[in-house]
Parts: sequence; C-alpha cells; structure tokens
Amino acid sequence: MITRHEFEQARNQTAAMLRKAGIVATDREIADMDVADFGLGRLSIEGAQIVTLVHTERIAARVIVLFPGQTLPEHRHPPGKSDPGKEEVVRGIWGTVRVYADGQPSIAPGVIPPGKDALYTVRHETILKPGEQILLSPGDRHWFQAGKDGAVLYSFSTLLSDAIDEFTNPQVVRKTRIEG
Repeated sequence: MITRHEFEQARNQTAAMLRKAGIVATDREIADMDVADFGLGRLSIEGAQIVTLVHTERIAARVIVLFPGQTLPEHRHPPGKSDPGKEEVVRGIWGTVRVYADGQPSIAPGVIPPGKDALYTVRHETILKPGEQILLSPGDRHWFQAGKDGAVLYSFSTLLSDAIDEFTNPQVVRKTRIEG
C-alpha cells in the first residue's frame, strides 16, 4: 500500500522522466498510469511505473519507468488457456537498466534488494542502454533494476497478462492500494 502523496509524487516524477526521454504521453495516459508497489509498500525499492500505450487481445505496448535503483520484482508470464504465454521485447529508451533472466549467473554484489536473496532467483545480467533490447520468451523468469539515474523502457508484448503473472515473492499483490 502507498499513500496518496506517494502516488502523486511518483506520477509527477514519471511524467518528468517521460519528458526527459522524449516520450509524449497524453493526459489520459498519465492519469491511467499504474504506480505499482506490488503490495510491498517499498515503492522506491521495489516497484515500477507503467504507462499503457496500446492494449488489445493480441498485443500490448507500454512504457515502464523505473526510478534510480528501483527494482521490478522477479516474475514470469505463464501460459494461458489457449496461449503459450506472453512474449516480450524490452527496449531501453533512456538511462540504464539491468535485466536479469536465466543463464550463467553474472550478477554484481549488492544488486538484490536487502533481505530478498531467496526471491530473486535468476541472476544472469544483461545491461540495456538506450536503443538496446532483449527478447523474453514465454515462461522465462526475469526482473529489472534501474541504474543510478533511473530508466525508461518500452515493453512490446504479445498480450497484456498482468492478472496471471507469477511472482517469485508470494507476498506480491499486483493491484496497488492507495490509502488516503
């Protein structure tokens, strides 16, 4: 849960970062932005700000904004009823983001949020800078962490499946609650 003040502050900071990255977002897109603390109540440490640009039954395009050092928790996109799972391309727009997925561990010490070692299990690091991208296959566990200045990313995917995403941390709640 986050406070109304935290929500407004995050929304304003996100709008400023979008402008800095050269992304034009409508007033409606900013108003509908998802400020996700994942139910952990530590938005500046574990969270993400997500602006949905397109969402149909077949494709989704989003902008993910991560504040400096902010981590989007480890998760995977499992298969649905008639779908093999979300395939996602993440592309750096502004700043630097570390993407962690399956592969030979190459994580730097001190990257995992304190006390969460068991909840961040994939540790192969790919660093994305503006213009670089990575393809995440259906079912692949992954997580993101912004560099010292934050990061702005595009996420293009085969569908928007937040409701069925599986997080490694059983305490994660996908829908943010705002108090006040």
